[in-house]
Amino acid sequence: MKKKKDILFLCQFFYPEYISSAQLPYDTALALTKAGFSVGALCGYPREYAEGGHVPKRETVNGISIHRLKYLQLDRRGFLGRLVNYFSFTFMVTLRLKEISQYKAVVVYSNPPILPWIASWAKGLFGTKLIFVSYDLYPEVAVVTNTLRQGNMICRLMEHINKVVYRRADHVVSLSSEQREYILGHRDILPDRVSVIPNWFAGQGQAPYDRERNEFRDVVGDRFVVSYFGNMGTLQDMETILEAVRELKAEKDVLFFFAGHGNKQEAIKRVLEEEKLENAVMYPFLHGQRFRDALAVSGCALVSLEKGITGLCVPSKTYTYMMQGLPLLAVMDENDIVKDVEQGAGLWVRNGNGKGLAQAVRTLRDDPERREQMGSICRRIYLEKYTTEICTKKYVELFRKLLPEQD
Repeated sequence: MKKKKDILFLCQFFYPEYISSAQLPYDTALALTKAGFSVGALCGYPREYAEGGHVPKRETVNGISIHRLKYLQLDRRGFLGRLVNYFSFTFMVTLRLKEISQYKAVVVYSNPPILPWIASWAKGLFGTKLIFVSYDLYPEVAVVTNTLRQGNMICRLMEHINKVVYRRADHVVSLSSEQREYILGHRDILPDRVSVIPNWFAGQGQAPYDRERNEFRDVVGDRFVVSYFGNMGTLQDMETILEAVRELKAEKDVLFFFAGHGNKQEAIKRVLEEEKLENAVMYPFLHGQRFRDALAVSGCALVSLEKGITGLCVPSKTYTYMMQGLPLLAVMDENDIVKDVEQGAGLWVRNGNGKGLAQAVRTLRDDPERREQMGSICRRIYLEKYTTEICTKKYVELFRKLLPEQD
């Protein structure tokens, strides 16, 4: 009988894609490979979030054996498009159950939400250990944001999937302490099978502001830049941020810098244009040197979640800002991010308080010394808690317990 390999990563996005939902699994796989595990990835074929020429369907990168599946990919900005993509990719994975059986353990992520169900089949059929990484909790996030109504067919399907996945999971990774508490209160799983491993940012150090070479130097000028990078989607409270933009429209020394993607992006862009809000600019998703340039011109950074989302998800861009040493402006309910902010890493504003957010921006703009102090605290917390090495080491330790024969 052929000897099984150790760990398979089952995820829609993976290397060479540059979004966080691809970078984080790749970083984890790389750390496990370096620790001596044999690692593979069964993932989607890149479309939107990769650069360069042809990407092979199969290749080995830094010891990771990658198999990319082509599937139907529609525009992700609409709910229907995302739903079609989810089911299309999941169907293609289902056809590769035999490939999953060749591994001792499978790591599966909560996006797309139906995918963990397939991983649970591998557990039931082949005894493959199941490690579930909970980025978002479904169907709760869809219900809270009014994407789905409680009790409809998709919600019932998700509730069934949850029962199966959590019952069969050998371990569940949550991204924050409040998410862990939510899982223990709403899922059928023992406490010793749920741990907290936060996301991280794979930064190489703070991006310096080289004015002569910075792409955005003429856009921002000498203005104080309030940045929002990443997802502008269903889970993010963008309305409170827009209200702050309106409040500060007459203050010419402040600029809101938006860059990213998500189903709210076009609506925000439309508001900026229709209301002639000249104190804000909008860019598509930035990465590489363009993203480093944008970080370098930023004076502070926004992180937001809709009201009622606490415990259901965590905005991973937070760790990017902290790496850069940018003071945080948090618009959300109380959670682990707010706890970091209250250590002096920024300012916290409740959902719906656009005027309060505008005043927080003024506070940071007008007090460079306090701003610098907050930035230093952000950087210190990042180095203590959220580096790639610190967080991926926790995955290595987890798998050494789950696969002790590796030692």
